Amino acid sequence: MAELDKLLVGFLVDEVVGGFFISVPPGHIACVYDRGRGVLKKVWGPGLHLKIPFWQVAKLFNAQVLEYTIRHDFDLTLKEALGDEAINAATSDNKLISVEGSILFHIAKDNAPSLWENVGDNFVSKVVRPVSRSRIRIVLAENTSTELANHRTVIENKIKEELNKMFTEKGLVCDGVLLSDVKFLAEHSSRQLENIVTQEESVVFKEDKKESS
Repeated sequence: MAELDKLLVGFLVDEVVGGFFISVPPGHIACVYDRGRGVLKKVWGPGLHLKIPFWQVAKLFNAQVLEYTIRHDFDLTLKEALGDEAINAATSDNKLISVEGSILFHIAKDNAPSLWENVGDNFVSKVVRPVSRSRIRIVLAENTSTELANHRTVIENKIKEELNKMFTEKGLVCDGVLLSDVKFLAEHSSRQLENIVTQEESVVFKEDKKESS
C-alpha cells in the first residue's frame, strides 16, 4: 500500500480548496489545464495558488527523486508501479545475465506541462519501463562479462547517459543507476540469446496488453 500511495500522489487531480485554490504540498508541483488555452506553460510550486473554478483544472506531480526498482518477482499487477522484473540481457562475449538494481529519476519541473500534455499519467508504462529495458540491454551488449564485473560504475554511468537521451525529451531526468545484482546465467550463441530476449519481451508485451484491455 505504501508503494501505491507514493506513486499515486503524482497522479492525483485537483488538490483544491473550494474550487478557487490549488494547494501544492512540499516536494510537489502543479500544472493547470485551461479549457480555453489548453495546458498552461507555467508550473506552480509549493503553496496556495488561485485558479478559475470549473474553467481550470489543476494536476499535482511528485517532483521528488523517485526510485524505480528492478528485481525478481516484482509485482507488475499495477501497470504504473515504480519498478520492473529483473532484466535478462546478453553481453558482448555471449553471456546471458540477469540484472537487478535501481533507477533514480524525477520529473523536470519546467517540462511537467509537456509531460502531462504529450504523455499523460502513464509515463511509467509508456516511457520509464520500456526505455529502461531497451537502454540497459543496449549498454550491456556493448560490454564483456569481465568489464561488467570490473567496471560496474562506468557501465552504470553509461546507462544513465543513455536513459537521459530518451528521458529528457519526455520531461524526465535520470539521476542515477545502481546495479545491485548481476547474475551470469549461461553461455549461448548469438541466435539463442536473441531468441531468449525476444521470448521474454513477448511475454511482457502480452501481460501489458492484457492489463490494458
